[in-house]
Amino acid sequence: MMKKKSISASKASLVFFLCQMISALDVPLDLSQPPTITQQSPKDYIVDPRENIVIQCEAKGKPPPSFSWTRNGTHFDIDKDELVTMKPNSGTLVINIMNGGKAEAYEGVYQCTARNERGAAISNNIVIRPSRSPLWTKEKLEPNQVREGDSLVLHCRPPVGLPPPIIFWMDNAFQRLPQSERVSQGLNGDLYFSNVQPEDTREDYICYARFNHTQTIQQKQPISVKVFSMDSLNDTIAANLSDTDIYGAKPVTERPPILLTPTGTTSNKVELRGNVLLLECIAAGLPTPVIRWIKEGGELPANRTFFENFKKTLKIVDVSEADSGNYKCIARNILGSTHHVISVTVKAAPYWITAPRNLVLSPGEDGSLICRANGNPKPSISWLSNGVPIAIAPEDPSRKVDGDTIIFSAVQERSSAVYQCNASNEYGYLLANAFVNVLAEPPRILTPANKLYQVILDSPALIDCAYFGSPKPEIEWFKGVKGSILRGNEYVFHDNGTLEIPVAQKDSSGTYTCVARNELGKIQNEVQLEVKDPTLIIKQPEYKVIQRYGHVSFECIIKHDSTLIPTVIWLKDNDELPDDERFLVGKDNLTIMNVTDKDDGTYTCIVNTTLDSVSASAVLTVVARPNPPFDLELTGQLERSIELSWIPGDENNSPITSFVIEYEDGLHEPGVWHYQTEVPGSQTTVQLKLSPYVNYSFRVIAVNEIGRSQPSEPSEQYLTKSANPDENPSNVQGIGSEPDNLVITWESLKGFQSNGPGLQYKVSWRQKDVDDEWTSVVVANVSKYIVSGTPTFVPYEIKVQALNDLGYAPEPSEVIGHSGEDLPMVAPGNVQVHVINSTLAKVHWDPVPLKSVRGHLQGYKVYYWKVQSLSRRSKRHIEKKILTFRGNKTFGMLPGLEPYSSYKLNVRVVNGKGEGPASPDKVFKTPEGVPSSPSFLKITNPTLDSLTLEWGSPTHPNGILISYILKFQPINNTHELGPLVEIRIPANESSLILKNLNYSTRYKFYFNAQTSVGSGSQITEEAVTIMDEAGIPRPAVGAGKGYSETLFATSPVMHTVRPTFYKVQPLYPRIRNVTTAAAETYANISWEYEGPDHANFYVEYGVAGSKEDWKKEIVNGSRSFFVLKGLTPGTAYKVRVGAEGLSGFRSSEDVFETGPAMASRQVDIATQGWFIGLMCAVALLILILLIVCFIRRNKGGKYPVKEKEDAHADPEIQPMKEDDGTFGEYSDAEDHKPLKKGSRTPSDRTVKKEDSDDSLVDYGEGVNGQFNEDGSFIGQYSGKKEKEPAEGNESSEAPSPVNAMNSFV
Repeated sequence: MMKKKSISASKASLVFFLCQMISALDVPLDLSQPPTITQQSPKDYIVDPRENIVIQCEAKGKPPPSFSWTRNGTHFDIDKDELVTMKPNSGTLVINIMNGGKAEAYEGVYQCTARNERGAAISNNIVIRPSRSPLWTKEKLEPNQVREGDSLVLHCRPPVGLPPPIIFWMDNAFQRLPQSERVSQGLNGDLYFSNVQPEDTREDYICYARFNHTQTIQQKQPISVKVFSMDSLNDTIAANLSDTDIYGAKPVTERPPILLTPTGTTSNKVELRGNVLLLECIAAGLPTPVIRWIKEGGELPANRTFFENFKKTLKIVDVSEADSGNYKCIARNILGSTHHVISVTVKAAPYWITAPRNLVLSPGEDGSLICRANGNPKPSISWLSNGVPIAIAPEDPSRKVDGDTIIFSAVQERSSAVYQCNASNEYGYLLANAFVNVLAEPPRILTPANKLYQVILDSPALIDCAYFGSPKPEIEWFKGVKGSILRGNEYVFHDNGTLEIPVAQKDSSGTYTCVARNELGKIQNEVQLEVKDPTLIIKQPEYKVIQRYGHVSFECIIKHDSTLIPTVIWLKDNDELPDDERFLVGKDNLTIMNVTDKDDGTYTCIVNTTLDSVSASAVLTVVARPNPPFDLELTGQLERSIELSWIPGDENNSPITSFVIEYEDGLHEPGVWHYQTEVPGSQTTVQLKLSPYVNYSFRVIAVNEIGRSQPSEPSEQYLTKSANPDENPSNVQGIGSEPDNLVITWESLKGFQSNGPGLQYKVSWRQKDVDDEWTSVVVANVSKYIVSGTPTFVPYEIKVQALNDLGYAPEPSEVIGHSGEDLPMVAPGNVQVHVINSTLAKVHWDPVPLKSVRGHLQGYKVYYWKVQSLSRRSKRHIEKKILTFRGNKTFGMLPGLEPYSSYKLNVRVVNGKGEGPASPDKVFKTPEGVPSSPSFLKITNPTLDSLTLEWGSPTHPNGILISYILKFQPINNTHELGPLVEIRIPANESSLILKNLNYSTRYKFYFNAQTSVGSGSQITEEAVTIMDEAGIPRPAVGAGKGYSETLFATSPVMHTVRPTFYKVQPLYPRIRNVTTAAAETYANISWEYEGPDHANFYVEYGVAGSKEDWKKEIVNGSRSFFVLKGLTPGTAYKVRVGAEGLSGFRSSEDVFETGPAMASRQVDIATQGWFIGLMCAVALLILILLIVCFIRRNKGGKYPVKEKEDAHADPEIQPMKEDDGTFGEYSDAEDHKPLKKGSRTPSDRTVKKEDSDDSLVDYGEGVNGQFNEDGSFIGQYSGKKEKEPAEGNESSEAPSPVNAMNSFV
C-alpha cells in the first residue's frame, strides 16, 4: 500500500498572491486616506459573565482616526462609566466586570465609528449577551416500569442556556451509557429505546448538560427503569391479580415499526444556506427497525451526505438552495415498514456577489462603487456616507446613486469619503465599508529592490511588483538589463502588478525589471528569480510484512537541488515516531528493531526544503502466530457425542486457516494430548464423537500461515459412561516360534477403547479341518499367548475377543495361523545346467514334496562359485554367490558368469525356518568370449618415420588370445582422416616399431585383442612423427596451417602416393602448455592450440591474488605467442589464453614473476650506440662463419649428409607460400618457446632480426648454446620449462632431411 504526495511552496505563494490582489490598491500609510476598519468583534458576541468584556474595534487611516461608540442606537459616553475604558490608539472597549460590574447590565447592541478628516467608517452592530447555564428545575421523577419488548423514551428537557448545551447520558460511575440501533439519543437530548430488554433495568439513567462557554456541567436527577419479563409478569399476575389480566399472558410479541420522532407522516424544516442540515427519524418495533433515507425526485448530494446515530440522523453539510425538497425516512423490520416525509426549505441570509472595494482616484477621474448581494428572500441594498444615510448626507455633485451602484465623475479632493453598503433580509445583514480617496501621486513601487524569488522547476513563478500611484500606474516587465518588454502566452500579467510564469524552466532564471508609470512620473525596480530542481524520492518505502520480533527497514532515498538543504522527517500514522530506542533513523532509511504488534501502521517519509515538500508512505503489517483460542464451552452432552465451542484469539494480521482440536484422557493417560480433529478457520464450533469410559478434556490450537498458536486452556472435564467394548483386538496372528508351539499375538486396545473397567481378552483356537472343540483362555494385560505341544506346521483357526466388566465385544472374526516350522528335510533333485553363452547359464531342478518342506515354502536358493579360469590355471579364493528364486519355481538364470571358466553349483529349498539340505554339486564350464581391451597402449620414441608401440595384455582375456589387431590412419590439421592400415600382431608380442611413416604427421591408432570367438573392445591413441632436422620451429599441433601440399610431398622415407582424406568431427578445441619467460618489465607468453583454424587469440593477465578485473590483450593473427609489456618488476602475475568466438574457452591459469628491478641500471643498454654496433659486428661474423660452413658442406667435406641431400631434394628448404605462412611467422611462433635439442637454423644459415621480436640480439645474455658440427646453432633459452610432452605433438611443422639423417648417426 503506497501513496505519494507533493506539497509545492508555489501553491502557497499562489494563495498569498490572491490575497494580495484584494488589497492591491491599499494606500500607503504615509499618504492621506480615510479610515478603514481592520478588526471588530463578531456580530453575535456571547461573553462569559465572570470575565471582563472586550469589544474590539481597530482601524487605520491618515491622519490616525478617532473612535466613538453607540449603544442601542444612542451615543455611548464611556467617560461617564468608570468600569468602561478604551484602549490607547484604538477603539477597543474594555468593560471591567471582575471589579464589581455585572455583565447583564451591559447587554445591548454596540457600534463603533472610526473618523478622520477624510471620512468615517463604522463597524457591524455587535450584540453583546452574557452566557447562561441555569440549573435543572426540581421535579419528581417516577420510576419507569415497562414490559419487555415495548418502546420507551426517557426525556432530558435540559434548561434553556446561552448558547444551547451539549447533551449526553451517563450513569453514576460517570460512564457513558452504551448506544446502539436499539438504544440511541435524539437531537433533542432524549434517550429512545426502540424496544426494551431485561438488561435495560437500572436506576441511574442520568442526563447531563455541558455548557461549554462557562465550562460547567449540569446534572438531571437519575431516572429509574425496570423491565418486566413475561415470565415474571405472569407469576405476579397469578399471585396478586387472580383472573384479572392487565398485561395479557402472551409471550413477547414482535411488532411492526412505528415512529417515535418525528410524529405524523409529514413535517417541515427550514435551514439557512451554508449551515448543516440535520434530519432525524427514530422508530420503535421488535425486531429493532432499520432506517433508510431517500430524497424524493432526486439523489442525496454526494460528498456532503453523512449518516449518524446508526443511520437515524441524516446530515448534509454546506446546504444550498438546491438541497430543498422532500426527504423520506423509512423504518423497516420483518413485520412491515413506516415512513415520514420532511419537507426541507433552504433560505439564505444575505451573501456577497460583489462587495464594494476601496476606490483611489486622481482629481478629475471617474469611478464607481458596486454593492451586489443575494439571499432568500432577496436582500435590500441601502447606502450610507460616513455612517449617515446617503439621503441625508451632504451633497456631492460628482456622486450619483443608482441602486446598488454609486457613480463618480470628475471627482475633486473634497469627494473623499467612506461609504457603507448594507444588504439585509429577515435572516440577517451584511455591512461593508469602502472609501473614495482622491489623491494625485506619482508611481511608487512597494516591493523591496533586488528581492530574490526562488521556485521549483515546472511550478508557477509569481514575481511581485506591489505599486501605488494616482492615477493608477501602468506596469511593464522586462527581463535582463537590456531586455525587451515581456509579452506572449508564456506570461500572465495580473492587475496588482504581479508577473506570473505558469511553468518556470531553468532558463526562466535571471533579473526581472518592473516599470510603473503614470502622468506624474515613472519608477522601476529589479528583482531576481532562481529556478531550483525539485526534490524527489527516488527510492520510496515499500509495503512490508514482518513477523513479530523481526527487524524491518524502510528506505527513503532522495534527490534534491544542491543549493537546498533538505530535512527528512518520519511519521507513524501521521504522527511523530514513538520515543523508543528501537526506532533508528538513518540518513536514508528508518529501521525498526524487535518489531511488536503496536508497530503496525503507515510510515511516512517527508522531505522538506524551503521551497517544496514531498512524501511517500508505506504500510507495515506485523504478523505472528495467532493468539490461543479462549472461553472453551462444552454443550449438548450425550453418551457418544458432545459439542465444543470457543472464541478465536487475535489472528495477528494473518488469517486463521484452521483449528486443531486435541483431547486428554484423564482416566487412562493423564497429561498426554491426542489429536481429535481439525476444522476450517471460519468454524468455532464442532460436534465431537466420544468413546465410553473416557474422562475427556479438550483444547484448541489455532493455525495460520505463520504457525500454530499456543494451546488454549483445557475445557472442563467430561466423563463418559462405561459400555461393552465396541471392537476387538486387531492384527491377530498365529505363528509358531518352535516346531511344537503356536504363538497367538494381537494388538491390544487403547485405554479409551476398553469402554469400561476390567479389560481382558478371550483367546480361542482349534486345529483346522479337524473336528475339534474350541479351546479358550481369558488373559489380561498381555498381547500374546503361547499354545504348546502342537504338531509341526499345521493350520489353526484363531480368534481373540475383548471383554470388560460390562460384557463382551461383538463376536470376532477368525484368522488362520500355523504352528511352528522346522527345517526342510529333502534336497531338490535332478539338477541340470544348460550353458547359454559365455556369461549366462540356466539351471533346472525338480521341486521337493510339500510335506517335506515342513513350513511355508519361500523358494529355492542356488549357490554357485567359480572354481578356476581355464585360460590362466591360477587358483584363487573361492567366493560363493547366491541367487534366490521365490515361490515354487523349478528353474533360474545365472547371469554375470566369466567366460572360459569352470563353475560349481547346488540348490536348496527354503522355508520360514531356514534352508534344507543341499543338492549334490554340479560342475559346468563357460565357453570362450571376446577379450577385454588391452590394459594400456603407449606410443614412444617418435622419429622421422617411425613410432614405437607398447601395450599390455587384456585384464580379462576371456579365452585364449590368438592375436592383436592394430589399425591406424593419418589425421591432418583440418581433422580429415587418411586411409586406414590394419596389422595383425601375434598374441605373444607386447611391443612394435612401426616404420615407413610420414614425417611430422599425426596418426590415430585403434588397438584390440582377439580370441577364437572374436575381437574385443579397442583402445585408441594418437601420436605424431617428428619433423625434419632443418631446424624449422614446429608450431603446436593444430596451431594453424593444416596440411599443405608440401607436407605430403615425396621424401626418402615416405610413401609416394598422396592419400585420400575424410572429414571428421574435431575431438575438442583446447589451449594447453601455456609457458612464460619473464624479464624485468615484460614477459613472453606462448601456448599450444588444438581446434578449428583461424582462431583469434587473446591474452588475459592480472596481479596474482588480486580481485581486480583481468586485463585483456588481443593477439594479431593466429600466432601462438605474445609479449606482455609494461609489467611491474618483482611482481607475481597470473595469465591465461583464450580464443574469440568460443564462449568460455580458455586455458588454465599460469603464474609467473617478473625479475627484480636493477637499482644500478640508469639507462637501457640495448639503446646505446656502442652496444648496437657491437651486436652488428657479432652478427656479421656469425653470418660469414655460416657461409663458410655452407660452402664446405656443398663440397662434400666430411659430412655424410651431402649425398642424401643431392639425391633427395627437400622441398621444405624452399621458401613457403604466402597462404601457408612465411618462414618469419614460424620463427615468431617459437620465439617464446625453448628450442629443442638437435634443432637447426634455417637453410640459409642466417638469423633474421626482423623475423622475430625476441631475436638472438635481444636475448643474447639469455642464451646458453653451442654450434653443431654443421655450423647450425644449438641452444636453449635459460629459464624455460625443462620437460616437453613425450608424444612430441607440440609441433606440426615438417622436419628436414638434414635433421632426419643426423638423428640416425
